[in-house]
Amino acid sequence: MRKIEIITRPFKLDDVKKALTDIGVHGMTVSEVKGFGRQRGHKEIYRGAEYQVDFVPKVKIEVVVALDAVPQVIKAVSDASRTGQVGDGKIFILPVEDVVRIRTGETGPAAI
Repeated sequence: MRKIEIITRPFKLDDVKKALTDIGVHGMTVSEVKGFGRQRGHKEIYRGAEYQVDFVPKVKIEVVVALDAVPQVIKAVSDASRTGQVGDGKIFILPVEDVVRIRTGETGPAAI
């Protein structure tokens, strides 16, 4: 099993959610986060004054999938969230040792 963390633009959330549900990913956790990468934020003008916005709003989507589903998830997420602009985001893939469904006590892939 692998945990896939997707950091992307907030307006791409619905596209990524649809892409994941279309390939059979049924559960996900979504968080509103802020951060910056190479773009190092951006400048905005408010009431005529320019100021630096260091942290850019992003969305973090977390899913846990079986190992064999990882390439399909990566392709679906990449296609759904790509704009071609700086700041499209990142996908992180982490190993998952085990999963336990609290309600039933199921473990492993059955608990996903």
